[in-house]
Amino acid sequence: MTKTKKRDVSRRAFVKGSALAGLGAAVLGSGALFGCAPKSEKEAAQDAAKTVEEKVVWTHCAVNCGSTCALQCHVVDGEIKYIESDNTGSSEMDQPQLRACLRGRSIRRWLQSPDRLNYPMKRVGKRGEGKFEQISWDEAIDTIASELKRIRETYGDESITVHYASGVSSGLMGSTVVNRLINLSGGCLNYYGSYSSAHISAAGTYTYGGGTYGSSFLTLQDNQLVVMFGNSPADTRMGGAGHTHDFAWMREEKNLEVINIDCRMNDTVCGQGGEWIPIRPGTDGALCAALAYEIINNGWADEGFLHTYCVGYDEETMPESARGHNKSFKDYILGTGYDMVPKTPEWAAPITLIPAEKIRELAEKIGTTKPVYICQGYGSQRHANGEITARAIMVLPQLVGQIGLPGTSDGRREGKSAFALSSFPAGENPVKTNLPTFMWPDAIRRGEELTALNAGVQQAEKLSSSIKFIFNYAGNTLTNQHSDINGTHDLLQDESLCEFIVTSEVFMTDSAKYSDIIIPDLTLQEQYSLSANGYADNMEALIYGSPVYEPKFERRGIYEVCVDIADKLGIKDEFTDGGKTREDWLRQILDESREKYPELPDWDTGMAQGVWKRVPEPTISLKDFIDDPEANPLKTPSGKIEIYSETLAGFADTWELADDEVISPIPEFDPGFESYVNLTDEYPLLITGFHYKAHTHSSYANNEIIQATAQHVAWVNPVDAEKRGIEDGDTIRVFNDRGDIRIEARVTPRIIPGTVAIPQGMWHDADMSGDRIDYGGNINTLTIYRPSPLAKANPQHSNIGQIEKA
Repeated sequence: MTKTKKRDVSRRAFVKGSALAGLGAAVLGSGALFGCAPKSEKEAAQDAAKTVEEKVVWTHCAVNCGSTCALQCHVVDGEIKYIESDNTGSSEMDQPQLRACLRGRSIRRWLQSPDRLNYPMKRVGKRGEGKFEQISWDEAIDTIASELKRIRETYGDESITVHYASGVSSGLMGSTVVNRLINLSGGCLNYYGSYSSAHISAAGTYTYGGGTYGSSFLTLQDNQLVVMFGNSPADTRMGGAGHTHDFAWMREEKNLEVINIDCRMNDTVCGQGGEWIPIRPGTDGALCAALAYEIINNGWADEGFLHTYCVGYDEETMPESARGHNKSFKDYILGTGYDMVPKTPEWAAPITLIPAEKIRELAEKIGTTKPVYICQGYGSQRHANGEITARAIMVLPQLVGQIGLPGTSDGRREGKSAFALSSFPAGENPVKTNLPTFMWPDAIRRGEELTALNAGVQQAEKLSSSIKFIFNYAGNTLTNQHSDINGTHDLLQDESLCEFIVTSEVFMTDSAKYSDIIIPDLTLQEQYSLSANGYADNMEALIYGSPVYEPKFERRGIYEVCVDIADKLGIKDEFTDGGKTREDWLRQILDESREKYPELPDWDTGMAQGVWKRVPEPTISLKDFIDDPEANPLKTPSGKIEIYSETLAGFADTWELADDEVISPIPEFDPGFESYVNLTDEYPLLITGFHYKAHTHSSYANNEIIQATAQHVAWVNPVDAEKRGIEDGDTIRVFNDRGDIRIEARVTPRIIPGTVAIPQGMWHDADMSGDRIDYGGNINTLTIYRPSPLAKANPQHSNIGQIEKA
């Protein structure tokens, strides 16, 4: 059935869209229209003139939600009056439209906020106090260039870094511009991994030879089973250009049976249906082990598949170096391995808080249903044991041979479609040393002590310097989005450690307060831009963005700022490639992309139409490998799927690990640090975070309209609330040894008992010279800064604490 959307036609839209718009004064001067009172011809002519002045400017949302949605900004006299999203093409459910969610549609309030940064500023108080004074652009540029040069000459190239950030994650320019500047002036310390997905990326590397993503949702078949671990597209991939639309459509179209395993009843379950299996945070690996026990013992394991495509399932498939020692995955599961404990449902039930009978029921469904699509989001892996948990989930489709076929995936995140555009050339970084991105505080505090064996340093045995200079472009990860805000505050306040921090931002974020120089950025919507669509699988798209209005105050785009810094450093001509502007670079990038994709609209056509889209073919992960493993080996050492990894066995033997840290060659269950085994009478609750519809990380969290629509509250189970005399709507205190926050309680059975869930991304709001109580409800006041064992990554869902009525 074709569904059409009824639209009210306003008087202004009627005049604008009519063939008689140019004659509006004559038409409207003679009488009433739609019951309007008559106006004089002069008044009508003025109305018509105002109508003509309105222009529609295409741009897009650019924050790191995983979607990239189109925006049509209706601009009058240099101000956005209202915003539409993508309404091109068909509006049928199976047709791709890049429709923005409420966050993107509210961007007018964000762009035109009175709280925007308008002028360059320098710090006049202590770092973190937020005391700044306005300076000229000349002073700002001179200071940045001179400090960059001084620190490079004093401490070396590795003392400089371009900080991890995701505030502007779309568009073919952005932080790459800063990287080009730094690379051309000598280079800087590299980072690898991300705050979002470093654990699953590491797991994918050591299991499949690389990659975070599996099959697309478009490959799902009629009436099939979908099992999701810690995954909610409706929360994390909102908008028409994200997976929430793709999955909702396939779910309806294919009549899917969906099982969602999560510590909370997320919006993918609550809003779209399916079965929720509540699980204690951080214990997904134990559930997977028990499922594997049932699958193997009941003869549901596809041993033909395992013997053909995998290494390490049983003794027969073990590498030569590990044979004869009962080190296989099957030995571990059945209790003939190193710990001699069968991983039965009864073993897993008290760990996961899932009844043994429910585990058996789920195992039978996975073991006997074909096809079955098994995937995971980023929730399960963002724990202290995240890498090993991600690998455990990946084993399930391997066990039942459900990989490489229509309707299957490989246990990683759902796949995404995109086409490879040309990109802005950052140039080659002369520095090759690579550090896990989450470990930058250690690189400030004790950089020369970080090595390949204790910190995962790559391309070098150790760092040659601590970090002394940070260029922070569009990032709130210095404090707000980083673990242990109070501890990080103390680190950054010490000017004898990191000596200079420059931030380019649009608002005075909590991280910006730790800058020595702040430069006011233009948003992507205020500049020319090109961006491919985000993490979706039902479309491939390119969005052409024009500036919605002229720059206001003294705000400047990052490219133009870097041109001036490059000039001070004597590399302007090289940086600009002979004088290219931002628009010149984007035109060049588009022209290069059109050589590969000639169907792409040219610059003028694309800027006029706003979006270009095409529907891709479904992606089936590892299909080529399954079809012909000899001709298409994986990029693992064995060329096969590695359930047992000799590489990880080597790390386990040589890396410097704490007693409660585990790197294992097989995906065994390990609770990790700050898990349920660490609960005490003082701190009897697990404190975990989740992504929320009201903001993307910290972007839009200062938009009061969205916050009023979707309130920022802590989820508390009624059992835990009753014990503490807490009622729905109460302000509660959430605390542990690292910090103390105030936040409203939402008492709900949608969260498993023993766990409090707090949306991540709210703006930190504390008197850092006083009691440091955070009234912004920022979970990173409470989260632990301790990198995970293998990826040295973000474990921000692994925390213990307590709550009480404030």
